[in-house]
Amino acid sequence: MNASGPNIEVHNLHKRFGQVSAVEDITFEVGKGQIMGFLGPNGAGKSTTMRILCGIIPATSGVARICGISVANHPNEVKRRIGYMPENNPLPDDMRVVEYLRYRGHLKEIPGRKLKQRVETVMELCDLRRRARRRVIGTLSKGYRQRVGIADAILAEPDVIVMDEPTIGLDPHQILAVRDLIDSFRGEMTVILSSHILAEIEVSCDCVIIINNGRLVATGSPVNLRTEFIHNTIYDLQLQGDLAALDPLLKSIHPDLTWAPSSDPDESGFYSLTIEVPQIENIGEEILLLLQRHAEYRVRALHAVEPSLEDIFLAATKRSWNESMPEKAVNPQATEPARPPVPHPTPPDRPG
Repeated sequence: MNASGPNIEVHNLHKRFGQVSAVEDITFEVGKGQIMGFLGPNGAGKSTTMRILCGIIPATSGVARICGISVANHPNEVKRRIGYMPENNPLPDDMRVVEYLRYRGHLKEIPGRKLKQRVETVMELCDLRRRARRRVIGTLSKGYRQRVGIADAILAEPDVIVMDEPTIGLDPHQILAVRDLIDSFRGEMTVILSSHILAEIEVSCDCVIIINNGRLVATGSPVNLRTEFIHNTIYDLQLQGDLAALDPLLKSIHPDLTWAPSSDPDESGFYSLTIEVPQIENIGEEILLLLQRHAEYRVRALHAVEPSLEDIFLAATKRSWNESMPEKAVNPQATEPARPPVPHPTPPDRPG
């Protein structure tokens, strides 16, 4: 085992299926005990990358190592160090939970003297021991089936766990329970977590990797990614007063400032306004002092809006599309690959 280095190393990874490039020149590392979020539109190459790391399919070129071990040269050894939970976990409907986990333990080569205790441990961790131990898997809810899948993934005490959409189809209470379970692995196991629920990635993960069209477009902590991709500051302001005279006042603070009402006035006459400055700048105190000097305005609340991981995701994928456009301009006959629609929020009308 690579005791001092990262648990996951990927360098210049490529994967082609015929003439189609599913993964193109991806490079990243994930340290021991970290939880990494893996994001990208449908068809971006997330599942392909995870399958390469797990030794399920070979890469076309490039290097992938798990705990310092080459996936291409030693796939069986790598599989012993990885717990994998696919998106649609194929569980047998006719086996009881404890029977299934014991069966899986034998396949994972867990010694017989240790297997019984290990099965009891993972059932306790995944809240299966009391509620679902003797239940037939086919009778379990979606949430408990996901718990069985996670118990299977951690059964052999792997160094790395790969989870593809572990909370898909779960209700909010089940999502929170699975999220807490994944969080308990932090510091002990390296986790790759792929999810379409951006808030889940933001809460759970130490670092984030975003890929689009098979290419890596962003990597880093959520804080660092905000700095890289978000270049404006947004405030929510609740204000009572004449909006017609507000524009020159606000623009006296910053000439490029824009604003718009985000709702009609409430029963007390307060508007909710969105204020945007096209740079990272703290002007909240200036806005408050300015409005306080004008008696015709009353401020009920003002706060800066923290950009979400969804904002970062949209900015990163949009930039990657824009960067690919010059190639299309050079060869206008080139067929553009199908792109998944990326929803961009429609900006509110700005007052003139």
